Amino acid sequence: MNVQKHVLVSVVVACRNEIRHIQRFLNSLVRQDLWGIPTEVIIADGMSDDGTRSVLDNFQPNVFRLRIIDNPGRSASSGLNCAIRHATGDVIIRMDAHTEYAFEYVRRCVQVLLQTNADNVGGPVRTRAEGYLAKAIALAYQSRFASGGAKTRDTSFEGPVSGVTYGCWRKSTLQRVGCFDETLYRCQDDELNRRILAGGGTIWQSPRIVSWYYPRASLASLFHQYFQYGFWKARVTRKHRQLAFRRHAIPAICAGLFLLLMFGAGIATICGLHRGQRYLLSAIALVCGGYVLAAIAAASLVARKAGWRYVAVLPGVFALQHVPYGFGFLLGMVCDPTKSARSSLLHDHLTVVTR
Repeated sequence: MNVQKHVLVSVVVACRNEIRHIQRFLNSLVRQDLWGIPTEVIIADGMSDDGTRSVLDNFQPNVFRLRIIDNPGRSASSGLNCAIRHATGDVIIRMDAHTEYAFEYVRRCVQVLLQTNADNVGGPVRTRAEGYLAKAIALAYQSRFASGGAKTRDTSFEGPVSGVTYGCWRKSTLQRVGCFDETLYRCQDDELNRRILAGGGTIWQSPRIVSWYYPRASLASLFHQYFQYGFWKARVTRKHRQLAFRRHAIPAICAGLFLLLMFGAGIATICGLHRGQRYLLSAIALVCGGYVLAAIAAASLVARKAGWRYVAVLPGVFALQHVPYGFGFLLGMVCDPTKSARSSLLHDHLTVVTR
C-alpha cells in the first residue's frame, strides 16, 4: 500500500505581477507526476495588474483542483497565510511563481517529509537563466563568495539545515509554530524556519527535491532585491535578537566600516587635518581595493568552470549583491522596518512582493 495516496496535499502559492513567468510555472504544475496523491492548488494573487490574473483565471488544470483567491495584503506572507487558511490538506507545500519545478517535485516533497519525519523539508537552490547578464547573475548566486558557503547552495547535500527552498510542512506543524509573519515583506521563510528550530524542530534538505529559480535579469532589479534582503534580514534579527549566522553580518560590517571611514575623512577635511584625511582615504582605498581583488579572484574561479566571457561582469554582480545587502541591513538595524515600510520614502523599495 502506498501511504502517500492517503495524504491530502495542499500546494500554496503567493504571486503578484508575474506575467513573464506565470505560464511557465503553470506548465510545470500540470506536468507534476502525482502518483495518485490527492492534491489541491491554492494561488493567492496580490491584486496583479499586469495580466497575471487573466492567465490564472483562464487556466484549466485536469490533474488537481485549483482555486484562485485574492490577496489584498499584496505581500508574499499575507498571501501564503491566506492560502494556508483555505487549505484542506494534511501536508502544505509552498511553491513560487518565479520558479520551475521538476515533474516529481510534489511527490518527492511528500516522500521526504514522511521518510524523515522532519518539520520542514525542501531542496537546494538551483537556478536557470536566459541571456548573458541573467546567466552571470545566476552564476554569482550559486558561488560561495556570494552565499558565504550556505548549504542551500550545495545541490548534492542531504541532511539537516537551517533553511530550505520554499518548504513543505505538515499542516499541524504550522498550526503549532504559527504561519508566516505578515509584518515581513521579505525573509518571512527564514523567520519561520528560525521558529521551527527554536522549538526543537528539524529542517531537512534533499537533492531529490528539484526546482529551478529564475534570478533577476537586470542590475537595477538585483540591487533592489538585495537591498530588500538586507533590510528585512535586519527585521528578523531584531525580532529574534540574534543573528542566525555570522555571514549575514559581514556585508553590513564592511558597509559600516566604509561609512565610518568616509565620515572620518569628511570631518578631517572640514577641520583641515590633511594628514588624517590622507590616512583615512588610504584606508578607504585599501578596503575597496581588497574587496575588488577578492571579487576578481572569485569571478575567476567561477569563470574557469562556466566560461571566461563572464569574468568581466561577475565582480560587479558580486558588488550588487554585497553592497546593497550591507547598507540595507544597517538601515534595518537603526530604524523600525515596519514603520519605514508604511510611512517613509522607502515604501516603494521595501514592499515589492515578487521574488
